[in-house]
Amino acid sequence: MTMNMRVEQMYRPHTFELPTRLDHGVGIARQAGAQIKALGVGTVLFVTDPGIRAAGVTARVEESLRQAGIAVVMFDQVEPNPSTALVAKATAMYVENACEGLVAVGGGSSIDTAKAVGVEVTHGGPVLDYEAAEGKQPLRLRIPPLVAIPTTGGTGSEMTQWAVITDQAREYKFNVGGPLIAAHVALVDPEMQATMPARITAGTGIDALCHAIECYTMQWAQPVTDAVALLAIEYSATYLRRACASRDDIEARYGMAQAAALAGMSYGSESAGAVHAMAQTLGGILPVAHGECVGALLGPVMEFNWQGEPRRYARVARGLGVNTHGMSVEAAAVAAVREVYRLVRDIEIPSLQAQGVDAEMIPRLAAEAMKDPQTIGNPRDLDQRSYEWIYRRSFGLAASTIDGPDRG
Repeated sequence: MTMNMRVEQMYRPHTFELPTRLDHGVGIARQAGAQIKALGVGTVLFVTDPGIRAAGVTARVEESLRQAGIAVVMFDQVEPNPSTALVAKATAMYVENACEGLVAVGGGSSIDTAKAVGVEVTHGGPVLDYEAAEGKQPLRLRIPPLVAIPTTGGTGSEMTQWAVITDQAREYKFNVGGPLIAAHVALVDPEMQATMPARITAGTGIDALCHAIECYTMQWAQPVTDAVALLAIEYSATYLRRACASRDDIEARYGMAQAAALAGMSYGSESAGAVHAMAQTLGGILPVAHGECVGALLGPVMEFNWQGEPRRYARVARGLGVNTHGMSVEAAAVAAVREVYRLVRDIEIPSLQAQGVDAEMIPRLAAEAMKDPQTIGNPRDLDQRSYEWIYRRSFGLAASTIDGPDRG
């Protein structure tokens, strides 16, 4: 096997840093108290959402903290696509109660909220000041000790070096990140994900697969991120349908929990590509579920992108379980696109229309996507017309480019 880096990419310095300790296993969430105590914390802000707390999902973690003698300040008000106002509210609670660390239990929204709170309490200013954008300030300080416990097998926020927060004034989801924002410990426990209904399993799982595919094919990919991305792709292909079919399939839950964490690692300190540029900007305008939005866009983006990195897309096809023996590189790359379309269909990801997105918005959505920094890492050059085509393809308004006889 040869390296998947283009020669011109070899002249660019690459770094891979992993600031987060990963502990995983069935029942390991019960070690939360011992873990946060070992980090020197006596009082934590417990960041979660009202739904999973009401469902009793957080109970075992709360009990673990009590048994370890940790004082708990509960912030169970996290909403999807957390806003700067929500982060400020949680930060005020952290400061008022003299908290010393954070425990986040939930999906990406809860973990990202906790990361953003950490930024505000250490830097003394709003998280918006530290947006990953020109003219904003870089992070200077490590966030307070954070133990992240995911309840979805998707976002990988427990392992990523990013938080995604919504600026409601701009109707824009922005990134803030780097090694200083990462969780200190991630406890990945498939039992914590066993209550997820099929629809949430599907949406979060396709997000994990998208992270892996985008990070494997993006311009910033490097050997170490390739390794974890490819395994995440293989686990997703093996376990996502099973996890959607049966919430009691603990092997499938474990496999998807690992896929999410591995895909989170594949980000490194870099970004993804067109799918996340589109999904994040769309999510800042309309209250769509991130994972479902990603799922509706992944196939069309791959259909556009494969010509930029056909060999990488051919390798993705093998990771997805496609028998590529005897295929040309181009035919195998197209097979990867087709397999993702099939997977999205099998797990019943709703269309953009079903998610409440109007095709009349395409020009605005394309223009917003062009502003997102994740556009830069995409494997094929993009302009606004490119994004418009991808959106039209997502709405069924553009013809398929992979159905002809010359496409394998």
